[in-house]
Amino acid sequence: MQINLQGKNALVTGAGGGIGRQIAIDLAKAGANVAVHYGSNEEGATETVALVKKQEVDSIAIQADVLKKEDITSLVDQAADFFNGRIDILINNAGNLVKRTLIEETSEELWHEIIDLNLTSAFLVTQAVLPKMKEHGGSIVNMTSLAAQNGGGRGAVPYAASKAGLMTFTKGLAKEVSADNVRVNNVSPGLIGETKFHDTFTPSTDRQKTVESTPIKREGNPADVSGAVLYLVSDLSSYVTGETIEVNGGALMR
Repeated sequence: MQINLQGKNALVTGAGGGIGRQIAIDLAKAGANVAVHYGSNEEGATETVALVKKQEVDSIAIQADVLKKEDITSLVDQAADFFNGRIDILINNAGNLVKRTLIEETSEELWHEIIDLNLTSAFLVTQAVLPKMKEHGGSIVNMTSLAAQNGGGRGAVPYAASKAGLMTFTKGLAKEVSADNVRVNNVSPGLIGETKFHDTFTPSTDRQKTVESTPIKREGNPADVSGAVLYLVSDLSSYVTGETIEVNGGALMR
């Protein structure tokens, strides 16, 4: 069965590259129009839009700081206006580890920045999108992390805590909006190559050790993650909500 998202409108946050870009492209390949959010990577977002438009769908790049509620309100309003008022799919992909830091050395300001970037931003974007989605129903996918299950690597406690919070946020929200025909799920990536995240924060020796200990002996790639997202936003998963799909090559089995 081929996934068909013809006529659907999607907003993907953090889509200037990596996993977000791949999700945007694959949504477009399935027929969805895509609003591409970016924080600071305008060039990357412009490239994503060009790749999306090659699939003969509509696309727009929209800048917003997901730490600012007024920016998020503007982001969602612009996307909704572009889509004639309707948003069917939301992918909360924006987030970052920011920096590795031991808890004893973590400032309160950094703690709040990481929590807000990974958890509060998803809450605020979701809160703004729901009125645009409830009338017709829709699907929300939140991007959590293997770190939510295992605590992450050294110096990643705030990040792991924020992603664990996002996982539980998804479960509660799924119950809250199910009557409005809105489904909410998580995708939880492990070690995904071809991303700025691991190029920045994961040393090559640690990456190799992870690959060696993973049943599927390779790093994942953005398309591995995107495939899970497409399943969750399609009718193939119409009876799935509040769930987490682990995309980690078997590094964690539940």
